[in-house]
Amino acid sequence: MLSCDICGETVTSEPDMKAHLIVHMENEIVCPFCKLSGVSYDEMCFHIETAHFEQNTLERNFERINTVQFGTSDNKKDNTLQCGMEVNSSILSGCASNHPKNSSQCLTKDSTVKHETFYSENLTESRKFLKSREKQSGLTEVKGSVYETTYGPPECPFCGKIEEHSEDMETHVKTTHANLLDIPLEDCDQPLYDCPMCGLICTNYHILQEHVDLHLEENSFCQGMDRVQCSGDLQLAHQLQQEEDRKRRSEESRQEIEEFQKLQRQYGLDNSGGYKQQQLRNMEIEVNRGRMPPSEFHRRKADMMESLAIGIDDGKTKTSGIIEALHRYYQNAATDVRQVWLSSVVDHFHSSLGDKGWGCGYRNFQMLLSSLLQNDAYDDCLKGMSVPCIPKIQSMIEDAWKEGFDPQGASQLNNRLQGTKAWIGACEVYILLTSLRVKCHIVDFHKSTGPLGTHPRLFEWILNYYSSEGEGSPKVVCTSKPPIYLQHQGHSRTVIGIEEKKNGTLCLLIFDPGCPSREMQKLLKQDVEASSLKQLRKSMGNLKHKQYQIVAVEGALSPEEKVARRQDSQVFTAEKIP
Repeated sequence: MLSCDICGETVTSEPDMKAHLIVHMENEIVCPFCKLSGVSYDEMCFHIETAHFEQNTLERNFERINTVQFGTSDNKKDNTLQCGMEVNSSILSGCASNHPKNSSQCLTKDSTVKHETFYSENLTESRKFLKSREKQSGLTEVKGSVYETTYGPPECPFCGKIEEHSEDMETHVKTTHANLLDIPLEDCDQPLYDCPMCGLICTNYHILQEHVDLHLEENSFCQGMDRVQCSGDLQLAHQLQQEEDRKRRSEESRQEIEEFQKLQRQYGLDNSGGYKQQQLRNMEIEVNRGRMPPSEFHRRKADMMESLAIGIDDGKTKTSGIIEALHRYYQNAATDVRQVWLSSVVDHFHSSLGDKGWGCGYRNFQMLLSSLLQNDAYDDCLKGMSVPCIPKIQSMIEDAWKEGFDPQGASQLNNRLQGTKAWIGACEVYILLTSLRVKCHIVDFHKSTGPLGTHPRLFEWILNYYSSEGEGSPKVVCTSKPPIYLQHQGHSRTVIGIEEKKNGTLCLLIFDPGCPSREMQKLLKQDVEASSLKQLRKSMGNLKHKQYQIVAVEGALSPEEKVARRQDSQVFTAEKIP
């Protein structure tokens, strides 16, 4: 059987189809779907295949189903089958001609006739037409007629299922094999599959799997790109971190250099000159400011050069006789004091223009040595000495280093003190006295032993040091004990006695190198006022530094003891209290 692609009419042979096509060619060709006309036969065929592909496919599917349903058991075609095909072709052609549309309308939203509706309507029309033909031919009037005997119950062409009626078979094909017909139906209960990555709904599991595979390939590609980008970002971050570390190290190095230079300046190790250079520079400043006449400048310069040449202090900062003046004061006044202990005779030395800001350690050593020089117990080890000037003291400490005293401290000061403004502390005073065969020891009060950061153990130790000679003695006790060198962070002073008040509190008597001579000379008056002693008295609340060290003199050393102490200073340790 041949079907005309233009009008849908079916013929039995090729000559009949040619004759039929000649009629079309002679007459105006009209599209059975959208009524297009005025074109050639080949153009019309191309138009139908392209613009009405879906409708044309549906016609062929209907023809295939109807052919199977009405075919005979021996697969031979008869007039009834031909009639059924002709009916379907004519119905489809009629249906197509009853819905005129152009090609653009078929693709728009306005075309509301769906495949399912179109398919159902055509099958309904086919059933009506077949029933009318059956009535006309008398196939349905008598049960067990030739119709039933010839054709039998309808059988599903896809799965072989047999239904009693064609309507049931139609429903079976529509619901069970709709996917094979490529016509999705609204009333079919088929499973739906959601894409887990984008939410797309698929009616076929294999299609969903292919769809998900595309997602995975895309993600893999994106991850590869991300890895490339991530690698670049990591490299950039690494470079930025390296640059940041370099800047940080550079800044830390700069700060360390600045701090080191600051410490060098603070402790006089910045090669800016020593006592002589500072003395001359400060005297020039005084002259420029009008505080010193030029004649005084030249006189002081000459005296300084002479003092440096002989190595003896010129005595211009010295104040003597204070211990005697204090003895008189406590005998006649100080009614609130129960008892007082004073050291042996000692002179006060204060800082000058040459050592202001860094010479306190040297000035306290001068005070301590001035007391030892007036004590006969130390004549053997200090015979022929005088109180040295500061440059001479620096030279004496360097000589002690050369002998082997305190090599660690020597290295910290670069084994050099002369010509510098380097500070000295308790360790340097200790090795200097030991090198002179003066017996002494260092006591370290390394932490507070009282409330509010006070040091009551320090006061108790000094009281025991001075009072060991004067038990049951009168109010004022002038002991033979030398003064005590007292060191704390940033400054040093000299303890020349201790007083015990009637309420039991203790108060130290201290010489401070920062106190000028004019203030100390006020203590030499016959009628000393209590306010003048304010600069000497230091109560427990006045000494609240974190740590204190003292150097206490105990007597003279033999040459053998000096050698032993030199060896002990290789690993320098101080007595710690508490």
